[in-house]
Amino acid sequence: MATGTNIRTYFEGRWHDGDIPVMKAADHGTWLGSSVFDGARYVDGIIPDLDRHCARVNASAEALMVTPTVSVDDMQAIVWEGLKAYPKDAAIYIRPMYWALDGGHLAVLPKPDATGFAICLEEVPMPPPGTTTTLCRTRFRRPVLEDAVVNAKAGCLYPNNARMLKEARDRGFGNALVADALGNVAETATANVFAVKDGEVFTPIANGTFLAGITRARHIDNMRRNGMTVHETVMSFEDFKTADEVFLSGNLTKVTPVSAFEDTPYQPGPVAERVREMYWDWAFSDAR
Repeated sequence: MATGTNIRTYFEGRWHDGDIPVMKAADHGTWLGSSVFDGARYVDGIIPDLDRHCARVNASAEALMVTPTVSVDDMQAIVWEGLKAYPKDAAIYIRPMYWALDGGHLAVLPKPDATGFAICLEEVPMPPPGTTTTLCRTRFRRPVLEDAVVNAKAGCLYPNNARMLKEARDRGFGNALVADALGNVAETATANVFAVKDGEVFTPIANGTFLAGITRARHIDNMRRNGMTVHETVMSFEDFKTADEVFLSGNLTKVTPVSAFEDTPYQPGPVAERVREMYWDWAFSDAR
């Protein structure tokens, strides 16, 4: 799945130029979907929260009963080694991945310690200033732990995201605002979501139906440290229709203002811009 250009791949102990093959037809991950991944961002010489992204891919593997084989420290060192081939001002998407190689009981249960590992680096530009998106509703919902591996960043969850995006794009929107099993707002098809009302910030509480992201947590911490009021709470679609601002939070773009939800328009507001500024202020100060 190439999303960018100038790809490098770490596989079987060394870096390779290009998007090389890493999975075989009989790999458990190929035909039974036991793949997990994570995503970090290299921008202007820094990788915010790289340790957390590496730790999360290991935790995701364990949630799918796949044995992680690379420590957080070693994974970070591999990433930094691979990035030496890129200029410092490049914008790189960093994707570590695990998948099971062999099946155990009835071929379905992943066999312990039979694990594939790779890291993919791709040049993916940061969105230009002023980039916004639009949201609509979707009939597809976020599952619960009893239905799906929502406690992992697992590849098998993403076909449902694709259905949400297809429905949104067919209606002329950029993304979908998604409900959980109870009908409350969870997030969007690809990112966590925030709403602003009367100067206070609201975001759906992490209830186990969606991945409460690393960047989401960083934004919440930054806002609270800077005296802003942030509520993690149950939210309805009406809460978003009556909001003053809405913005998305995700690793790929960090902050994306929303210009409309269905027929409700918004102006990209000062809170989203402030959250973006605080994020990069933190990122560059933390790197020093």
